[in-house]
Amino acid sequence: MSMGQTEGPKPLFWIGSSRTDLKAFPLAVRQAVGFALFQAQLGRKHLDAKVLRGFGGAGVLEVVSDHERETFRTVYTVRFAGAVYVLHAFQKKSKTGIKTPRSDLEIVRKRLREAEEDHAKRRAEGDRR
Repeated sequence: MSMGQTEGPKPLFWIGSSRTDLKAFPLAVRQAVGFALFQAQLGRKHLDAKVLRGFGGAGVLEVVSDHERETFRTVYTVRFAGAVYVLHAFQKKSKTGIKTPRSDLEIVRKRLREAEEDHAKRRAEGDRR
């Protein structure tokens, strides 16, 4: 950390419709996810955050929150230095197993590429807000 820089939460960036999608979740789910994201901003890992397999390591995480017999998932990444990117927020509809649906994994892959481009652009511009 350079002189004059104070340590605080990492900025949070939203990719695609993730913010709008999360806002549609029930209040209790939004609160749980919000706390998990804040933990990520502080460099911590919330107890409910699990590594999402298939993304090359621990950089992509998923918070699963159950509410009134429904399951809500929020995927974010801490892969990029100094930032947390929320990639996808969705309600899991399938009743067969816990596996993340392929269509949702494709959205995560696409948005992870978008986050990578955004992060590179911000770094090049020196924008670390």
